[in-house]
Amino acid sequence: MACAFNRPAAPRLHTIQTGSAQALKAFLQYSPDRLPFICAHRGGPRKGFPENCIATFENTLAHNPAMLEIDPRYTKDGHIVLMHDATLDRTTNGQGKVADHTLAALRKLRLKDTEGHLTGYTIPTLDEALEWAKGKTVLVIDAKDVPVEVRAQKILEHNAQANAIVIAYSLNDIKKCYQLSPDIMMEVMTGKMEQVKQLDESGVPWENIIGFVSHELPRDSAIFHEVHQRGAMCILGSSRNYDRQFTSGQIDAAALEKGYLNLIGHGADVIEADLGVESGAALKPLQTAPSSKARFFRY
Repeated sequence: MACAFNRPAAPRLHTIQTGSAQALKAFLQYSPDRLPFICAHRGGPRKGFPENCIATFENTLAHNPAMLEIDPRYTKDGHIVLMHDATLDRTTNGQGKVADHTLAALRKLRLKDTEGHLTGYTIPTLDEALEWAKGKTVLVIDAKDVPVEVRAQKILEHNAQANAIVIAYSLNDIKKCYQLSPDIMMEVMTGKMEQVKQLDESGVPWENIIGFVSHELPRDSAIFHEVHQRGAMCILGSSRNYDRQFTSGQIDAAALEKGYLNLIGHGADVIEADLGVESGAALKPLQTAPSSKARFFRY
């Protein structure tokens, strides 16, 4: 049961249908009638489903539409695999650094789920994930040890401008990515007004941007208005607040659902959540409203 792009697809998936770079820009452009949705952190791992694994991506989409945040890392022989940690110990039955192993060696390992149980799934490559995502979802590719230009070039190589965006952490990386291709969208940090103003002056159009505001509710919620005024959606994280409180037993399922809706109520358009199934279920009733965005969601 390899975690690879050619494994059988789930019978029914909630998909995000963006067939071109322009369609992806339109999907992620803010509008008052937007339909809030989730970005599943590390793909939405849970019991039986490891993080950064294509089978896990399919499990998340079997429950609800979602973008999927993933983590790329270099192998010893220059391939790029999906792995959050620099080391293998926590999420596989291997040991040591990812960068000290060849792709062939990493293929022999098996992934662990959130409970630490060994599964039958193996480590996928970024290439496989980019091919798998077409017609299904949008991958949000974090940095780890892979430079922004390499991640962007991978998107171009796979003609995946409609199904993948990169996270760019610095103004230099934002400009570099845009210069490489104006068709590639970026998730960038917009939690402070100074960051918003820097983007205004960068020469990079806001249609190429989706803003990550914070892992916590910002002290000044006006930042959502500022980003929305520029035509971009806002992402807010739940992994360090409501998700953590739920998994540690501090809050129950009802409070978790209320927490997700609270993030949307404060101005978020997308919730980056560890709990991909639970967060998606909380937002699903909001996705029945009439909207110009409805055409992008299919089941």
